[in-house]
Order: sequence, then C-alpha cells, then structure tokens
Amino acid sequence: MAALRSDEVKKGFSRAPHRALFRACGLSEEDFGKPFIGIANSYCDIVPGHIHLRKVSQIAKKAIREAGGVPFEFNTIAVDDGIAMGHSGMHYSLASRELIADSVETMVEAHKLDGLLCIANCDKIVPGMLMAALRTNVPTIYLSGGPMLAGKGADGKPLDLVSVFQGVGAYKSGKIPLIRLSDVEKAACPGCGSCAGMFTANSMNCLAEAIGIALPGNGTIPAVDKRREELAKAAGKRIVEMAIAGAPTPRQIVTPASLDNAFILDMAMGGSTNTVLHGLALAHEAGFEYPLSRINSIAAKTPYICKVSPATGDVHLQDVDAAGGVSAILLEVSKAGGLDKGCPTVSGKTVGQVIATAKVSGSKVIRSISRPFLSRGGLCVLFGNLAPDGAVIKAAAVDPSCMRFVGRARCFDSEDAANDAILSGKIRPGDVVVIRFQGPKGAPGMPEMLAPTSNIVGMGLEKAVAIVTDGRFSGGTSGTCVGHVSPEAAAGGALAIVREGERILMDIGKEKLELVGVSDAEIARRQKALPKFKPRARTGWLSRYAFLVTSANTGAVLALPKD
Repeated sequence: MAALRSDEVKKGFSRAPHRALFRACGLSEEDFGKPFIGIANSYCDIVPGHIHLRKVSQIAKKAIREAGGVPFEFNTIAVDDGIAMGHSGMHYSLASRELIADSVETMVEAHKLDGLLCIANCDKIVPGMLMAALRTNVPTIYLSGGPMLAGKGADGKPLDLVSVFQGVGAYKSGKIPLIRLSDVEKAACPGCGSCAGMFTANSMNCLAEAIGIALPGNGTIPAVDKRREELAKAAGKRIVEMAIAGAPTPRQIVTPASLDNAFILDMAMGGSTNTVLHGLALAHEAGFEYPLSRINSIAAKTPYICKVSPATGDVHLQDVDAAGGVSAILLEVSKAGGLDKGCPTVSGKTVGQVIATAKVSGSKVIRSISRPFLSRGGLCVLFGNLAPDGAVIKAAAVDPSCMRFVGRARCFDSEDAANDAILSGKIRPGDVVVIRFQGPKGAPGMPEMLAPTSNIVGMGLEKAVAIVTDGRFSGGTSGTCVGHVSPEAAAGGALAIVREGERILMDIGKEKLELVGVSDAEIARRQKALPKFKPRARTGWLSRYAFLVTSANTGAVLALPKD
C-alpha cells in the first residue's frame, strides 16, 4: 500500500503524542497502518430527512472496519427548510451551506483523513459537504438517507409536504374546512426521509448519482427500504478501496462534463431551481467556470421525461425508484445525445457502464424521449433588463398557458408583506408579485418562498399570477415563479427600481425577463439614484455572511471583497 495522507499524523517517533491521543480513542497498534476514513454525518433529531442517519452511519462504519479502514465519525449541522420556512429562521438556510462546508473541511484537514464518506439528505447539507470534498480533494463518496414515502389522504390520493403548504392557502380561501387541513397535516409526512417529491433534497440526491459522486440508487431508494442498508455497506467498502488507491478524487469526478450530466438529469426530471445555485457553487470549488447560459443549451436538447411532484401530485420518488431510478432516466435521455458516458464515478465504472443494464419499468413515470412531457428541459435561465446576469424558473412546473406572461408589478420588500397581500385577497389575476431585497446579501441568506407560491396555488391563482424575486424557491414550488434575479436588489440590481403597476414580461420560449416600456437609460438613472443599501444583519455570523456573499449567478458563494 502506498503512503497514506494520514501518515502525517501517525507515523514516526515525533508523532508519539498523536498516537497516544488516537489510542485514547480506542485505536490499536494495527490500526495505524490502515486508512483513516472520516464519516461526516448530519444526523439530528429535528430534521425528518436526518433522524435515521445514525443507523445509516453505523452500517457504513461497520463496513469500513470490515474492509480494512478505520472510521471516524463526526457531525455537522442541518437546517430543516420546511421548519425554517416563512420566518426569520429561513435566513440561515442557504447560509448554513457555507458553515457545513467549512466544518467538514476543518475536520478533514485538521486530522489528515485519507477518505471521506458524507452522509446527509436535505437541501443545503448535500452541497455543503460536496463543496468541502472538492476543497480537500480526498477520495469521497456521498451517501444519502433516501426519500420519505408519500403520505396518503383519506381519499387514497398521495400527499407530501407541499400538500400541506397549499392546504393553508386553500383553507384561507375557503376551499377546504379546517378539519380537512388538519387531516392533510397529519397524513402528509409519514416517516423519515427527505420530503417525497422532486424538491431540492431529492434533486441533489439524484444529481449526485449523475455527477458520479454517489453510488447507483442513492437518489431514489426510499429511506425505509432494506436496500438502503446494502447501499450503506457498499459505500463503506468502496470508500476504503478509494482511500487506499488515492483515487478517484472529487476533482476527478466533478468536471464540466459531469456537471453537464447532472443538469441533463435535472432537465429530464424537472428538478429544483436550487440545483443551479449548488451546481455553480460546486464548479467554483472545483476551480472551473460554468456560465448560466450553458444550462439553457442543455435544456434546449434535453426532453422532460419524468414528471414528479410538485409538477404532478400522483408521482413521488418511490414511484421513480420502482420505474428504474436515476440510471433508467439517464439511459433513456441519453438517446437524445449530450450525456457524457465516459465520465468516471465513485463506483469505479463510467456513467455509461453504470446505466448500461438499467431498465425503464412502465411508461407512466419515465416516458420515452419520443413522447416527452416537454421537448425542452425542466429549467430555464432568463435574461433581460430585469436580470442582466440571469434568473431561473422551473419551466416544468409552469402551466403551458403561462409560458409567456405579461402583468402589472405589485412590489414588496419582504416576504411577509407579500404573503399578507396574497392571503388578504389583494393580489388579482394579471399581477406580478415582485418580492425584492431577498437575495443572498439583501435578506440576507436568500430565503425560499414556498409560502407565497403555495398560497397562490391554494388561492387558485397559479395560472393568473406570477412571482419574480431575487430570493429562492423551494423545490416544492409550482407555477410561474422566477427566482435568483441577478444582480440582486441589494446590489443595485434593476429589481430595486421597479415601480408599482409597471409591466413585466416573462417569456420562457425566448428566455426573457423584461421590464416593459422602461428604457435602459431610465433604468440606469433610477439605479444611480438608489440609496445605499443598509445590511439587515448587524450582529452574529449572518452579518459576516452578508458582507462576503456573492450574487446568485455565481452560486452565492463567499468571496473576499475586491481591492
């Protein structure tokens, strides 16, 4: 076996004090010749997607030992976006990605670990761990805890978390009684796992397979399925092999080509818009440029063939798994061209080899490319005088009648104000709800807007009202909802100068987001007259985050101010 990275902390007479401390942790003499494997576990008691990760870790830890490695488990934080939604807690969600990346990087570098097994499930935790893996560049496998099973209503129809959010709007508009909302609340989330639809957590878990940083099945095998245990065992065994070989490393796995593969899957499945933020952040950590316009090029040639909640209420991740999972989707969509089958994966096989034996079971969930739900992929990046650096919309969740939308601006500088207007009936058909100063710097933390989007659906306005924001949307969002507007309002972006009643155009076919009837010169004049933005976070680490964070078009990564 070649020299190990961990030899730096365990070999030679000068490392006797280090070995003494390792012995205090229970290591034996023979352990000092084995690879040291870090297990970054985001287990906690307050996130349904993570409550079972202690068990997952124990299975992987045993497999690492049996394969000849020494496992060292450590923990990091996890924010539940559903619980943080709609109040000040959401400011911490996206920002927590950076804390997670920093904490995992710290543990790997401080202890010179040879390999890393990242165990997570939800939203910002997945990209945070992968960002750390790319920084340290030690052999890494990402292992998810799996999706939650869908709930079931009294009428037998499937439910998920979005059903509850939309139920709030339905109750407020008088469409359902309180007892019905209570029934939905109690049935929607039946147990552990990441929320059952194609929301951000499951989007990232599936994309990790397409990138090649996770083993097959990672994205779709349900959390309560026995195959999850086998996946954990396989990951534990494989990470030891990778650590001994010193390869493949994350930077060999995460490349422009593998990120293209990830977005091809995203387009085919109609994944969360948050994947754009996280994909750009991974590219940043891997050290390569990935322009937003590249995503539109991928969308143009990738058919949308797998429609999952929130785009439909009938299909959830358990159904995708039964239909063949990520590998089956990649195999089918590869027929359209574009998929790079030569990309390496942590399995030791190429993407092409991984998907070669996949099969599509039933056409209801995964369609052939000859009869897709849409000929164009599920995400679209819009550009124009309102978003010169780009904005993102989940085209797959937009009604076909709304692919082009022109409406009058209703301007709000906070999510709460927008929600109050929606629920009080002040938003009318033909309105474009502008929610600004919600970007990475402005909010700070770029909060998700599941509450206003769900309220609009619940009020029956999803085909009549649009939302435009420099904040984010949950993967559970559906409707005409444009987010990530860049530059953000707090950075002097054009969204800050939109006036009540002015006309806004959103056109997915033309990839446009425009303030209609206002000249570039007038926009520039208004921008110049804007008062200097005063940061809303004045204490705590969010104040430091707001100072360092960049706009959404760069992945909302942290960067030192330019001289």
